[in-house]
Amino acid sequence: MRIHELRYTATNTYLIEGECGRLLFDTGWAGTYDAFCGAMGELRIPVQFIDYILISHYHPDHMGIAQEIADRGAVIVAMDLQRPYIHTADAVFAKENKVRFRPIDDAKLRVIRPEESRGFLEELGIGGEIIPTPGHSDDSITLVLDDGSLFVGDLNPLYELELHKGTMIAESWKRLLAGNPKTVYYGHAKTARLNAAEPEPSSVNDRFALVAGIVKGIDKGWDIAKIRRKTDADEGFIEDVMRMYLTHQNIGVQGILDRIEIKNK
Repeated sequence: MRIHELRYTATNTYLIEGECGRLLFDTGWAGTYDAFCGAMGELRIPVQFIDYILISHYHPDHMGIAQEIADRGAVIVAMDLQRPYIHTADAVFAKENKVRFRPIDDAKLRVIRPEESRGFLEELGIGGEIIPTPGHSDDSITLVLDDGSLFVGDLNPLYELELHKGTMIAESWKRLLAGNPKTVYYGHAKTARLNAAEPEPSSVNDRFALVAGIVKGIDKGWDIAKIRRKTDADEGFIEDVMRMYLTHQNIGVQGILDRIEIKNK
């Protein structure tokens, strides 16, 4: 089995190659299909060779190009608990007149229950299961592989658990940690190796101003490379700020700094 991290938008997506097929976990915002094709081209894997698409939750930045990819042959797999949420982002994209968006075709969906997920993954030669992990959203799911890999979408990172005691986020992590995972693949943060030391963010004189500059760049639609050129910030630090800003509604610069401080304790 091979895992490819596709970095073509602010949302991390993953292509998992099993012994019998390929599964794409999450997609980017509508309008990123060409960039997605470029990322697949770097892997030398045609888009038509993707067998299934699994969405962690149906927010716009995670399902925006799912149907465009499916139009090339892949099948979108949804958990039964996700069905009421599949079209929640349609209204968002309807307001984006300049963005190309294809709503998901319900008639071509494959809907499964969590208890059926291991059998589904075995069809692709992938050992694992799909479990509900509410917290960030009610339709959030996690792909749990037998090798210790977790694909959690926007489930709040482990270093923020102190902020979420007694919540569904904490309960979801409790369930995941019971399986002794080794690697966590996030939707907006860098991959975490749970038994390895994480590098510290680079030191800066005025961290508030730095974070404010990064947030400004995100609002302008800059990618990580451009933000790094403009701010001279460490790439890992930019990724942390971007993830926090994109996954916490109405969060301010100080709120981001507080979470970074907790992470680095």
